[in-house]
Amino acid sequence: MSSQPRPTAQPRRSASVAGAVAPAAAGEAGSTPAQQPLRVLIVTPRYLPEIGGVENHVHAVATRMAASGEASVTVLTTDLEGGLASRDHDGEAEVLRVRAYPRSRDWRFAPGIGPVIRGGGWDVVHLQSYHTFVAPQAMAAAARAGVPYVVTFHGGGHSDWLRHRVRGLQRALLRPLLARAAALIATARFEIDEYATALRIPTARFVLIPNGFDLPPAPAAGTERSPGGRPLIASLGRLERYKGHQRVIAALPAVLEAEPAARLWVAGSGPYESALRKQVSELGLDDAVEISSVPLGERAEMARRLSEVDVAVALSEFETHPMAALEVLSLHRPLLVATGSGLGELADRGYARAIDPQAPPPAIAAAILRELRDPLVPARAEFPTWDDCAAALLALYRRVRSAA
Repeated sequence: MSSQPRPTAQPRRSASVAGAVAPAAAGEAGSTPAQQPLRVLIVTPRYLPEIGGVENHVHAVATRMAASGEASVTVLTTDLEGGLASRDHDGEAEVLRVRAYPRSRDWRFAPGIGPVIRGGGWDVVHLQSYHTFVAPQAMAAAARAGVPYVVTFHGGGHSDWLRHRVRGLQRALLRPLLARAAALIATARFEIDEYATALRIPTARFVLIPNGFDLPPAPAAGTERSPGGRPLIASLGRLERYKGHQRVIAALPAVLEAEPAARLWVAGSGPYESALRKQVSELGLDDAVEISSVPLGERAEMARRLSEVDVAVALSEFETHPMAALEVLSLHRPLLVATGSGLGELADRGYARAIDPQAPPPAIAAAILRELRDPLVPARAEFPTWDDCAAALLALYRRVRSAA
């Protein structure tokens, strides 16, 4: 890869996001800079084929914005192993990868980020996630180049205790760069007050743009399982310790005492899989537990599987705007969530029941059994789609470009 790659994807005149009118292409007679397609660089530590919430978010908005004809979108990400293509495409969005170090840790120090930002001629740089060295490198490079940048925090949890211990220090060190951002984007309302207080930045500098979901229609599923059916419980999320799958597995023996035919689907993939499989084996639950994921691109299959769930459980210690939980609710399935953060917000709004994720296994089992026997079937509600999210981001980018 050259030291200063530029976006090569050309914006096409396809239907625009959320019904907005596609602007005149760059160079067309009578067009002004405000009407020309945006040149957007999205910087993210990880991207497909790696799977996770941030990866899914960036994929969803980058491909939609690029297809809208309103923006030429490039995703800049890192590669720890060096085995992925340095230049690729995801739909109409270009993907650039630079090497990151060290290979053994998820610190993502990537010297190649600066040259891409300084040499790309971008209208706006969008940093997704602040947890690695990608964040200060990207913000500092954009500031030096005079390119306006925006930041989405993707606050999330982490399985590494050290990450939690240094989070306050990390925010303090990043504050000067975050304070220079053209906008700070929250995906859940509670984040605005939390980050505004922690960073001493006025709430007026924050913008709320929630995640979306894009599950296709699924076969109709009843609110009660059929007589003699085997109740299916799904534990949602990437396989990380903080996601709480181990708590659902620990509660399963007590669930099986009351519902011997119950099954548990641990729906995800990730580095904690071997520990979860060991726990399942030690508890003698191999016949009752499935640990598997549905590939990101197979949305119809995900909709089908979630529509068959009798109760979904999300016991993550921390989530901002939980996409998997929204997908469950969009399919009208009962949901048990952890108190606090973005999951607790769903319970506060009456869409789910909540339990302390630190509760002992018998209490979690009792909460699951309650949902099986007396489910809280969520009222149908309009949740944001990924088209909504992409349209909101494009509108923000246009405001940022106009103010630059």
